[in-house]
Amino acid sequence: MSCSETNLGNAVVIKASGRIDLTTAESFKDSILAALAAAKTSLIIDLSGVEYISSAGLRSLMTGFKASKGQNKTFAVAALQPLVLEIFTISRFNLVFPVFETLRKAVESLDPDALPAFDAS
Repeated sequence: MSCSETNLGNAVVIKASGRIDLTTAESFKDSILAALAAAKTSLIIDLSGVEYISSAGLRSLMTGFKASKGQNKTFAVAALQPLVLEIFTISRFNLVFPVFETLRKAVESLDPDALPAFDAS
């Protein structure tokens, strides 16, 4: 699992890739919390490169989501692969926080002023 972080307007986007499981969940959580601290208003987790997420990975997301609420920041996930979307649906995490079909839709919803910069990149 690897993560990269991009500042986009008032939002920060984390792009995760690989597998998020017991061996990588702690690092994933640390990346989320660090990005949340840097975000002005929103954190978007781009899961387009994630092939699998375990319950430990879901717990990392929940930790980030709870922290975002405490900081009055919005939190969303975007671009889930079919298997990851199935895991979210079975675990009902798709009902816990906003899930967007694409990263662009997440940016458009959470930080519309950043959309021109997103489209230019």
